[in-house]
Amino acid sequence: MPRNRERRTARAFEAIEPPSGAETVLGVIAVTALVVILGALSGSAVWLLGLLVFLPGTASALCTVRQTAFVAVWTTLVVTATVLAGHRAGQRWLDSVVMMLLTLALGATSVYACHRRLRREHDLLRLRSTAVVMQRHILRPLPIRTAGVRVDGVYEPVQEDRLVGGDVYDAVETLWGTRLLIGDVQGKGLAAVGTAFAVIGAFREAAHREPTLTALVAAMDSSVVLHNQYAERTGQDERFVTALVVAVDDGGGAEAVNCGHVPPYLLHDGAVTTPVLESGVPLGLAALTDEPAAVSRFPFPPGATLLLTTDGITETRAPDGTFYPLEERLAGRPPAPLGRTPRALYEDARAFAEDDGQHDDIAILTVRRTAGG
Repeated sequence: MPRNRERRTARAFEAIEPPSGAETVLGVIAVTALVVILGALSGSAVWLLGLLVFLPGTASALCTVRQTAFVAVWTTLVVTATVLAGHRAGQRWLDSVVMMLLTLALGATSVYACHRRLRREHDLLRLRSTAVVMQRHILRPLPIRTAGVRVDGVYEPVQEDRLVGGDVYDAVETLWGTRLLIGDVQGKGLAAVGTAFAVIGAFREAAHREPTLTALVAAMDSSVVLHNQYAERTGQDERFVTALVVAVDDGGGAEAVNCGHVPPYLLHDGAVTTPVLESGVPLGLAALTDEPAAVSRFPFPPGATLLLTTDGITETRAPDGTFYPLEERLAGRPPAPLGRTPRALYEDARAFAEDDGQHDDIAILTVRRTAGG
């Protein structure tokens, strides 16, 4: 699965694929022939100025610099030859010279514009690639296995024009069973990576040290607060993190602390239920309330699946503004093979949105007990 994810990510960051050399030549010849025929039928060189002279501009948006230069030179030669061939005795040369100079100027401008476009694309590609490498160092590849559970999932940190998603997740095996985290950092882009580092680092360290979930959440909140203090000193925005921390024990149950996050779903025997959890404030905002983090316990029997998501899927919208009905989709979905549910839901949500951009970064995890759990 990690290799598939890498291939998908690589495809997502490809720049505009230019046409081949043969396609460029054939396209230019076809357009030139069409324009010359129209010019001959109309008896006016205006067709050349109105149609052919802007061909390099089109090439600058689709082709490489070399291909654009070829189109510009070709256009200049064809326009020049046509103008000279159609020049009549006694006709003023000014109009013909202006047309040829205009063609030459537009060709040169198109080559320059193509160079600028490709440079911006390459800069953006490097920036996105760097962001993805950073994100991979933050998050562990899926699936994650511990002695008690197996965590499968799908996570697309980069979508559309966003560089890095704000979603985080992890699962660690501790003396007190498997502890899981899923969260969503406020905001997007590279600025959210620092907060994601802080949350993941605090979780991985405190999960092995703190015997209770409340102490674990308190350590994570302190980490976000300290990071925000640093961000304030450096002129960056302070951020909070919605998070759900779950502990799976060996007794057929689970505990959770909800810090303003999307509640989980429990899938068991064809039924979809939502465990009743007390919702607290997001990480980084604990000082705003006097209420301590509340631990909620719910059954998690063998054979059941715990579905953890971020709000990216619940806020996915169809073109008419309708939100994705996650619970209805879960209830109406036939049982899927182990590990296939997250990908199936993700594809269903994208199809629901019709890929019109009305969706956020999406993280979906499924947690199932293993034979040892």
